[in-house]
This record gives sequence, C-alpha cells and structure tokens, in this order.
Amino acid sequence: MSNIKLVIEYDGANYCGWQRQVNGISIQQVIEEAITKLTNQKITIHGSGRTDAKVHAKGQVASFKLESSIPPKNIYKALNQVLPDDIKCLSSEEVSEDFHARFSAIGKHYQYIIVNRDVKSAINRNYIMNVRDNLDIEKMKQGATHFVGKHDFIGFMATNSSVKNTIRTIHKISVTSFEQQILIDVWGNGFLYNMVRIIVGTLIEVGKSTIKPREVQSIILQKKRKLAGKTAKASGLTLVEVFYK
Repeated sequence: MSNIKLVIEYDGANYCGWQRQVNGISIQQVIEEAITKLTNQKITIHGSGRTDAKVHAKGQVASFKLESSIPPKNIYKALNQVLPDDIKCLSSEEVSEDFHARFSAIGKHYQYIIVNRDVKSAINRNYIMNVRDNLDIEKMKQGATHFVGKHDFIGFMATNSSVKNTIRTIHKISVTSFEQQILIDVWGNGFLYNMVRIIVGTLIEVGKSTIKPREVQSIILQKKRKLAGKTAKASGLTLVEVFYK
C-alpha cells in the first residue's frame, strides 16, 4: 500500500467545490471515481483544503493510500486519461507514510483577480470579479499592509464556520495592476472559511474609499464580521500553491 501525493489543477466553475456534497458534483468525487475506474479500488482522497463552489486551483494537493501496479510517478498520467477536461493532475509521487495533504501543509498561496471596468468580461467571466467603481490601487496597497502578520481573523471568517482557533498568519500580500486587471496575492500559514474573499472584499471597499486604508487595522482588532467588506465572488479566487516542509 503506497501513500500517493497528487498535484491537481481544476476549473471550479461547474462544481460545488472540492468536498463531496449530496447536492452536487465535487472535485473530490470526480477524482475518486476516476481512481476507482482505473484500479477497481474505492478510496478516499484528502485535499489540502476545501475550495468553495466556483473556486479554481492551479496547485491543489491531495493524498491517498493505494495498492496498484501503476508506478506512482505515472498515476497522474493514467488518471488524466479518464478525468474530464476541467480537472487534470499535474504530478503524482509516492510519499512517506505520515504525509497528509491537509495536516502536513505549512502554507498556501491564493490569488484573486479583479477586472476594474464598466463592462463585464464576456471571456473571463468565470475566473474574475468585475468591479465597475474606479478602484484606487495605491489605497488598496496601503490597506493590504495591515493584514500582514499574526492576527485573530475571526472578523474575516464566514459566520456559519465552526472553527475554534481563528488566529492565522499572513506572510505576504501584494496588490498589483495590469491594464484593467487587479491581482491580489495572499500567502499565509492557513486560511479561515471565506477569509481570502472577505479580505478582497474589504480591499475593494478601501479602493472605493468607503474604508480608509488605516481603518483596516481597527477592523481586524474589533473582530466583528459586519465591519469588514462583503465576501468577494468565488469565481475570482484560485488556489495557486500549497507548501510543505
């Protein structure tokens, strides 16, 4: 029995998220069914985290135990023969027995894309959030600096989350612009439910001058969800990479 690590890329537009659900098709379900089709083994894969419905990934990681004649380094190639076009495995390898995609992770990198223009994007509509109001990039950069560090981010967590430990560390956050696109990249040791999308929603309000850059620090300290911005659309969010020791 081998412990296999998969790196996965997917377009989340047509799925109810990573985790299996009773009311829709998930990324996890599709990959598990593909493995069963290949090996005749019913297994459960463990993802590094649960991306929401419509959220994408360039570097999601999953691990699972498997007994197969397929060499571990070739499993991803075999899976790609039966996976749909919007889910593909980038690599596979055998890892140590104690590796777990979720519990072994030490950090993640997310990216959010905003298109700042009056007309909605026809081509990229499933991968961005359109904001019509003119956004002040410099103010957004100033506001972003207050997120860096170790904080209690309970005010930046979805209200229906049951997580007890809400302290997380943001290692780095960048706000860059190219033509009409604004990219917000966030690196941290972990993220609460909807945390990145709420951070983005708050920075949008900073860019619109509804919230002043220096007020971001106060919003974090007051720990009240109602003070932060709205939760940004899921479609603009991509899990770029998961980090391990």
